[in-house]
Amino acid sequence: MNNKQNQKIMQITSETIVVGVDIGSEENYARAFDYRGIELSKKVFRFNNDDNGFTNFSNWMTYLMNENKKNAIMVGMEPTGHYWLNVGHYLKDNQVKLVLVNPFHVKRSKEFDDNSPTKNDIKDPKTIAMLVNEGRYMEPYIPEGIYNELRVAAEIKDQITKQLVTVKNRVARWISIYFPEFNKVFADWEGKAALMTLKRFPMPAEIVKLTGEKIVIYWREEVARAVGIKKANKLLEAAKKSVGVKEGLELAKMELELLLAQYDLYKKQLDKTLGKIDEMTVNIPGMNEILDIKGIGLTTVVGFISEVGDIERFEHPRQIQKLAGLNIKENSSGKHKGQTTISKRGRRKLRSILFQAILPVVASNKEFQELHKYYTTRNVNPLKKKQSLILLCCKLIRVFYAILKKKVKYDPQKMMNDINRPLNDVAC
Repeated sequence: MNNKQNQKIMQITSETIVVGVDIGSEENYARAFDYRGIELSKKVFRFNNDDNGFTNFSNWMTYLMNENKKNAIMVGMEPTGHYWLNVGHYLKDNQVKLVLVNPFHVKRSKEFDDNSPTKNDIKDPKTIAMLVNEGRYMEPYIPEGIYNELRVAAEIKDQITKQLVTVKNRVARWISIYFPEFNKVFADWEGKAALMTLKRFPMPAEIVKLTGEKIVIYWREEVARAVGIKKANKLLEAAKKSVGVKEGLELAKMELELLLAQYDLYKKQLDKTLGKIDEMTVNIPGMNEILDIKGIGLTTVVGFISEVGDIERFEHPRQIQKLAGLNIKENSSGKHKGQTTISKRGRRKLRSILFQAILPVVASNKEFQELHKYYTTRNVNPLKKKQSLILLCCKLIRVFYAILKKKVKYDPQKMMNDINRPLNDVAC
């Protein structure tokens, strides 16, 4: 048992009531135990996900605390989707200690009492409470202030971006079915002239009825230059030779109109969200210093801070590496030494943000390029390309941590220390 688990167990004393809660979409179920696992609640307590239900739950815990002469309460629950958030915020506002247990641990532990994998509302709260008593829990971080706002904004941006990508793919599919030659005329259908064409006369049959001069007149309503008669004639020729589908054109045109309306809507929503994010990031110290690093963009920094939250809660960058699931794990037994890999536990989105960020950084940042070359070609323990990129993700975390916490500027020379140190096999 590690020291951290011992510390967690020591937080639960003879004066503590441990409450296990099985979270549901509408109803929640709770059972209470002391530090030895003796149940203090006579039966399962049910409460709704509303103000009245939360008040009843609070009164029930207070009653048990007074009845059993206890002075502390610790509530444990699974982070089931988003349903736990309302209860979590309520407990936090009322100064009740909240901890979370891993759903995988609950699933594996529920057979201890009855040797049955059955899941029900009576069994799960007890399993959760027993895991808390054993110190197998984590204390949740619920961001506050600007960090909470930024996390919500980042989630909104991600959702809009996904929807926008879906619409773009559907428009591209539509073009390949009804006017495949369109892409030979316009390199990008999102350009002003191309988009105007799709909105005004998307079908080849409509285009062949026009002249090149007429098409240019339409384009000039929104596009001042860069399109002319040569492009219009090329569009006419493509329409005349089009092999696109010629049936069901009326509804096909309506489908495109709906898709382009969605495209315009999502673009406006994305611009509005990005504007809000720009306003918020002004209040976060260190943002400009991080953006000065070549290859790092606003999306990366916002994503990192929204996932990590207040940097002051971390004592060492390795804690952030573990949060991202970039810490090293190894399977060894006896004389056998297994291969080391990253754990992939923690916040998957944070890990994805870092990996997506490191690719353009290595492509454009001289220091990271040199480190990547060194890690993959050094004489002792050379790394594969992907291993090197993971290692550089860890390096990026340390750079961000130093800038945000220590209020220092990016120093390219310090980045090169790994190369200058002999036999330096830096690990995550």
